[in-house]
Amino acid sequence: MNLRIGIAGIAGRMGRLLAEETAAAGATLAGGTIRLGASLSTLPPGLPVLPDIVALCAASDVVLDFTHAHSARAHALAAAESGTPLILGSSGLSAADEAAVAEAAERIPVVYAASFAPGVALFLAIAERMAAALPGDQYDAEIVEMHHRQKVDAPSGTAVALGRAVAAGRGKTLDEAGRESGRDGHCGARGTGTIGFAALRGGQVVGEHTLLFAGASEHISLTHRNFDRRVYAAGAVRAALWTQGKAPGLYGMRDVLGM
Repeated sequence: MNLRIGIAGIAGRMGRLLAEETAAAGATLAGGTIRLGASLSTLPPGLPVLPDIVALCAASDVVLDFTHAHSARAHALAAAESGTPLILGSSGLSAADEAAVAEAAERIPVVYAASFAPGVALFLAIAERMAAALPGDQYDAEIVEMHHRQKVDAPSGTAVALGRAVAAGRGKTLDEAGRESGRDGHCGARGTGTIGFAALRGGQVVGEHTLLFAGASEHISLTHRNFDRRVYAAGAVRAALWTQGKAPGLYGMRDVLGM
């Protein structure tokens, strides 16, 4: 079957890359949605522009969505109602948004990831194993991330995913472990076993994440850097191809990569 891929927000920076990677994979670009006022000049000639997410789902075998956190709940619901698999790469989702996505995944395959870069999936797996070997009462975990100055959410979705991986390695949730961020002034000593976050914004950095385990006698750090957003688009299209024939469920890039 020639897979029909629909793209939410196709006129945006990520949307255009997703369209290019869809074509490179030999899939059919079913169409896309655009935000009000977006320019059509950058879209492929003859591309169907659908009026809304419901129409996009109806025209597609799978939908790619890298738009905004505030759209995630409605888009997941529309995909579930139409039975269309969803690849969701929006960051900054609230707990309620994530719960809605998980509910949609009871009816359709949903691949939801903080990052669709294969290297990040490996990074998360390694982070969990490191955390299991480096107990929180002996090694403080700190996560430092930097992104371009236009990014609106902090910490980044990948940073939060790293925090969750560290907490999971230590047998806890991130909420149970506790988060530390925005230290300023006389804020007291660092909490034992908590996970620290620092978010830097500036320039046009695509994405950089460092996980540091700081012990009394040694420091161990792991860093991932992205230099091109295309890696996200290529990973998302790979995930779209992977969903075909899959049972409903909430998946991540580790599933796509067979990890």
